[in-house]
Amino acid sequence: MKELKDKLIAALKKSAADIVCCGSIDRMSDPAVKKLFPEARTVICVAFRQLRGTRRGVEEGTVFYQYSTGVETLEEVMIPGALLRGCAVLEEAGFEALPQRRILLVTNDENETNFEVDHTEVFRGKKEETLLNFEQCAVDCGLGEIGMSGSVLTDDFGPGQRWGFIITDAELPADEVAAPHLCDRCGECVKACPGHALAADGKRNSWQCAAYYKGANRTRNPFMPPDAFADDPERLAIIAGEADLSPERAKEVINQINFYPPNKHAFVASMCGRACDTACYVHLEEKGVLKRKFKTMFRKRPVWKLSLEGK
Repeated sequence: MKELKDKLIAALKKSAADIVCCGSIDRMSDPAVKKLFPEARTVICVAFRQLRGTRRGVEEGTVFYQYSTGVETLEEVMIPGALLRGCAVLEEAGFEALPQRRILLVTNDENETNFEVDHTEVFRGKKEETLLNFEQCAVDCGLGEIGMSGSVLTDDFGPGQRWGFIITDAELPADEVAAPHLCDRCGECVKACPGHALAADGKRNSWQCAAYYKGANRTRNPFMPPDAFADDPERLAIIAGEADLSPERAKEVINQINFYPPNKHAFVASMCGRACDTACYVHLEEKGVLKRKFKTMFRKRPVWKLSLEGK
């Protein structure tokens, strides 16, 4: 089966995948895997880098489409295409294969949301036991470790990758599970969030995150007009990133953030560019622990920040 695995990896990398790793079914801790495919023998994780340059516009405070457009292209174009090609390779060898891309518009919890997409498009409380836990499955396949913020970290890209899965009845050789060694609990991800959506233990408030991902903090949003939130009694707390937003209050805040045009589809333009992950990447790069090296460091100058008056 090694020959089939090599052929599969070659096809996936031809489809621009950066990392391919396999986990045997007996070490997959997410019960959804077997509910999706009772005869499964292997889960294949297929990961793609988030181009470092897509964070550049947010880093410099210039263009804010790059990050979310990059995410959308990976999730809507690159990953589905590669998964289908990989499944075809397995089918040609006589095995069944089930592609699994991340479902961004469904949440199990009625009180949760997905901060990357338009909150009005999300179906909540759909307690589907067959929605994969993407982070845990990635770890079980050997992709990397889960960092303090909940992002999966790899030696190649830190927190900078997106991925999908192929579940198959082919029994392919498994890769080793990565031993945790990258996250040192430095807390840079927590400190970087413009809306304090990450607690000290790394637990994320998804609604708080959604409001500040889109740009509720004036010090990180050059497009916010002087009269933003003028009639809101919590105006100063909101624009300073200090408001404690319930789901209902977060919706009210998000609905007032119309300062920057949205992306074409459900993905929203991000003012923070996933600041938690950027801070994590900068920290790992400065420590020199990432395998992928660049001619220059990503963070070239101090993080820009505006005053509460927008200056």
